[in-house]
Amino acid sequence: MTTNPAEPASMVDWDLAVRLGSRIAGDGPSVTAQDASDAVAELRAGAERSTALVREFTGLVAADRTAPVLVVDRAGWVQANADSFATVLGPVIDKLGSRKGPPSGLALAVGSRVTGAEVGALLGFLAGKVLGQFDPFFDPHGRLLLVAPNIVHVERELRADPSDFRLWVCLHEETHRVQFTAVPWMRDHLFSQMQGIAETLEPAGLEDGLKRVVEALKGGKDGGSLLDVIGSPEQKEIVDRVTGVMSLLEGHADVVMDGVGPSVIPSVAAIRRSFNQRRKGVGTLDRLLRRVLGLDAKMAQYRDGAAFVRGVVDKVGMADFNAVWERPENLPTKAEIADPAAWVTRVL
Repeated sequence: MTTNPAEPASMVDWDLAVRLGSRIAGDGPSVTAQDASDAVAELRAGAERSTALVREFTGLVAADRTAPVLVVDRAGWVQANADSFATVLGPVIDKLGSRKGPPSGLALAVGSRVTGAEVGALLGFLAGKVLGQFDPFFDPHGRLLLVAPNIVHVERELRADPSDFRLWVCLHEETHRVQFTAVPWMRDHLFSQMQGIAETLEPAGLEDGLKRVVEALKGGKDGGSLLDVIGSPEQKEIVDRVTGVMSLLEGHADVVMDGVGPSVIPSVAAIRRSFNQRRKGVGTLDRLLRRVLGLDAKMAQYRDGAAFVRGVVDKVGMADFNAVWERPENLPTKAEIADPAAWVTRVL
């Protein structure tokens, strides 16, 4: 990724972020060429098979192949997320450029240090943990990333049946792809929330806050939070809205996995037990995200989001639950995630 030095985006050394992130991430487990080829083929097939399974269980209809499925290595995940960061951080970069004029001094330091080396360090830490991810900000409709070496690593660690585990991961991630492609306004809604935060950020707070996050991660310490950066009441209100949305998306995907899994994945119960234990482990993606976000939100998103979905579906059925996808006003608030009956009363 190369930018024109005359453009505001030149304040960000994305090439450095990708190089550093890829180096920190490493290659992953050792596999033969044949095993690697088999894993890639099985993940592609699992993602395609999952589309119909998710549609049948949820009632959400997404146009086929509107968002590509990419099976990537760790370096590919780093590159994809650097691209996504460039999109999301665009408003921040533009803001810094407009305040400071041509890139120099503090603006240049923020670009090169924070979004270059420091974001690269964050991506490198996370690249070894992520199994899959839907990237909603990839034009025009997003893309699904499945990180093959990490999936192989975890299936070995859990001693899971490889075919079962790969399909299980595909079910969760394909649910996210269906959520965004069947609900086309979701992408713009999330992006508008990111822009809302960006418009209230101060350059010094952004630089210092992200530096603390990276230092805490490097030292394996608790603390060092993005809430150090987004501390105003207005910002926290946006974060609460995003937390409600992410809890819905993650919980819904977990419910789909558990609802569909038993009929197509023989060892799903054992996989779920082992994976839930792994989610609690120090050094997993969830632990990292909890530190980065400054709250125990990621685990709560899976747990509380799934409880919300089950609570509403048990009360009104899946068809009426799907009103949640009709418009942004129907999304649950952070408070409603903990009180499904309140959402039913307000929306239905």
